[in-house]
Amino acid sequence: MPISLKPKHLGRYTDLARLLVKYGRRDLVEGTGLEDALPKDERPKRDEGDAPKNPDAAALADDLEKLGPTYIKLGQLLSTRADILPITYMEALSRLQDEVEPFPSAVAEKIIEDELGVRISKLFETFESEPIAAASLGQVHRATLRDGRKVAIKVQRPDIRERIVADLEALNEIAMFLDEHTEMGRRYGMAGMLNEFRRSLLRELDYEREAQNLSVFRENLSEYEMIVIPAPVMDYTTSRVLTMEWIDGEKITDVPPVRLIELDGAALGDVLFEAYLKQILVDGIFHADPHPGNVFLTDDDRIALIDLGMVGYVTESMQENLLKLLIAISDGKGEDAAETAASMGERMEDFNRRKYTREISNLVAMHRDSTMGDMDVGRVVVEITRISGENGVRQPVELTMLGKTLLNLDRVATTLAPDFNVNESIRENAGSLMRRRMLRQMSPTQALAGALELNEFIQELPGRLNRLMDRVADNRIRIKVDAIDENALMSGIQKIANRITTGLILAALIIGAAMLMRVETAFTIMGYPGFAILLFVGAMIGGLALLYDIIKHDRRERGR
Repeated sequence: MPISLKPKHLGRYTDLARLLVKYGRRDLVEGTGLEDALPKDERPKRDEGDAPKNPDAAALADDLEKLGPTYIKLGQLLSTRADILPITYMEALSRLQDEVEPFPSAVAEKIIEDELGVRISKLFETFESEPIAAASLGQVHRATLRDGRKVAIKVQRPDIRERIVADLEALNEIAMFLDEHTEMGRRYGMAGMLNEFRRSLLRELDYEREAQNLSVFRENLSEYEMIVIPAPVMDYTTSRVLTMEWIDGEKITDVPPVRLIELDGAALGDVLFEAYLKQILVDGIFHADPHPGNVFLTDDDRIALIDLGMVGYVTESMQENLLKLLIAISDGKGEDAAETAASMGERMEDFNRRKYTREISNLVAMHRDSTMGDMDVGRVVVEITRISGENGVRQPVELTMLGKTLLNLDRVATTLAPDFNVNESIRENAGSLMRRRMLRQMSPTQALAGALELNEFIQELPGRLNRLMDRVADNRIRIKVDAIDENALMSGIQKIANRITTGLILAALIIGAAMLMRVETAFTIMGYPGFAILLFVGAMIGGLALLYDIIKHDRRERGR
């Protein structure tokens, strides 16, 4: 049964249907009923194949940019999903530029004045009406505060929230339909993926949260002198306007080659990579969008992270698994990487462990000794998610975000130092990261939590012991043993006991016969004491019978 097309979303259904038809997913258009949103002359013919009319992957990025901010962000998300898209499309989407035409400066000034409640001339000493950058969610203006500080002002596009909410509502209807009626939806959990995307995008629209992120990352990365995070100006910040410290520099991708030659790119790359590993594996919060457009090289040759709207969060247990996975990849231990990745994800009914382990082992072994010029560690993580999807393992969103982060980070490090060895950097930093995690777990807060648990245990212990002793005294203690087949288990134990008993009896006969050999009797056999010889013969017959029974029984069990 096709989905019910809501009139208020008809334009969005039409745009999405055209996109799917163009790139060869006529089956989804027909299965969901989206073809009803298309004009009759654009509806796919029944005799047409499913091959895309335009196989150029780069064109997909262009088409998503034309559809607006929601689809630009969705394309950036899909650039991490190797389990859904072919690698050529992923590469095109990973370079999707979040740059669009700016909106009128008069509108930007009006938003600033409405949000801050003061006229522009009263707020700033100088304000440049011409924006220096424009993205899908907002644009940036340069200004000077009354105290002389240079600042960058990020202004959100008008009505962008309402448009994104409407886009997400239409996409959610389609995602839920796919989950309920298609194999692809059941395998990849399209609705769950879209819900995570919605949370991330709505957080990115809250500039007050981004200002908090700036403060958090300035604190977390304060030990790295070569990394700069702009300070937020909280008095000039609202949910739609973000004012932060101005940093003189230029995008990594715009730095002239001559200047890059003069830099110690390997040192910068190592510091940057170490800082991100700390964010992910120690702090539990990391900058999830370090693409080259968000990473600046300052005038004093430091790295500046200027856009922290998109962040990821990692739990304690996930941190441990990610650290194990990265160490296994860097050490070339494919089976360990496969086992760790499998434990992180949700295994489906068609999980193929042998094929899954073999493919990941081959992937890790192939990249073991590669330098940055030959291997992207982010690409390896992304490939692991692809292999997982193909073999029945649905990986958590944290792993896909990690893959995207490392993929972008690899591109930045490649620009700074083409020969930077990622594997070596991971191995060198693994020990310090482990120590940091242990020290963090020994913090006063963790110690207090442990003390509270110990106090609760001590208080509950007497009561639990009393209940246990009462049950023992009343003979009410029961032990439950879960076995495959209790009857077979008891039968096996009885057979073992019978064989041990028979063996002990035969041993006793042999020992008794040996002792009687020294006793002279009138009854002899072949000149030896008769009773001793009879005992020896009986022991021999019994031993042969026992051996025959063991061989016969074991052969029958092997046949079963």
